[in-house]
Amino acid sequence: MPRKRRESGTLPRPLAVLAALVLAGATGLAIRMLPAGATPASTPAAAPAPAPPPPRVPVAVPERTGSFMGFVDTAADPGFDLAAESRRTGVTRYALGHLVAGGDGCLPRWAGPPRPGGDPVAAGLGRLRAAGGDAFPVFGGPGGPELAVACTRPGGLATAYRKAAGAFGAGTMGFEVRDAADPAAVLRRARALRALQQERPLRVCFTLRLEPDGLDAADLEMLRATRRAGARVDTVELLAEMEPRTAPSGRLRRLGSAVRAAAGQLARAWALPGEEQVWARLALTPVLARGGDLDESEAGKLSAYAVRHGLAWLSLRGTSPKPDVSRILWRTHS
Repeated sequence: MPRKRRESGTLPRPLAVLAALVLAGATGLAIRMLPAGATPASTPAAAPAPAPPPPRVPVAVPERTGSFMGFVDTAADPGFDLAAESRRTGVTRYALGHLVAGGDGCLPRWAGPPRPGGDPVAAGLGRLRAAGGDAFPVFGGPGGPELAVACTRPGGLATAYRKAAGAFGAGTMGFEVRDAADPAAVLRRARALRALQQERPLRVCFTLRLEPDGLDAADLEMLRATRRAGARVDTVELLAEMEPRTAPSGRLRRLGSAVRAAAGQLARAWALPGEEQVWARLALTPVLARGGDLDESEAGKLSAYAVRHGLAWLSLRGTSPKPDVSRILWRTHS
């Protein structure tokens, strides 16, 4: 890829890299060493409780649409080199999964076994940002309970999210929500996110499973409850299991029908006047059981669908497809 010219007023690249590495070291230490109940020094010690927000919570339109979002399973590959992968593919944005509950339930930790000797994920994030990319952490997922389930200490959940957002310098936080049937956890997470969004600009993405007829009723009620509590969800990422190649013809047509059903459901859950206002707040992530479940032609059709509807991003999970399939998605959306 052609090298971008450094804009006036920006740091020379060597200094930017050095600064990013220093930040990365601090990130790793912050995640591991802050006590679970600690509050950053910058937070006022005795701030008055904010007034409840009005019931109508605006849903912000994403800053950009049509990109490809890489996903990194840090439990499977904790040393994944974000910067090197970005140089190879041209992909500049990544979601890092997953942060789960550790310690007393209020301490965020990476899913998977402990990582002695530093946090390679944090170091990789620093190098990626030095090269002009970005990434954000995703809470929850299959590797352990999301903090909202385990952290019941008053104020503990907001402190834990605040600590993670500060340690990663994150303007976005993702949540792969699997606790929609737990109303107490849903309310705790919503109140904690509302507190953070009142303190700082913070975008929130919820990752939900897409069913053939759209979103599950419990997930929709979770979104409504989150909105009623005053938290803003900016993007919903739809995890869509790709039908195998042995399925009847029309796999992409059925996928598109499910996405359209979800768009209509979200328009109602977010009290938007029409489905057309939802598309830029939707992301689509097909999940492949086998590498051959997506071919070049289908990748091109998916890319065209995302561009035509102005989706927030496309991503992939599961088994990696053939390189030519991946390149179609990277080149179209990066």
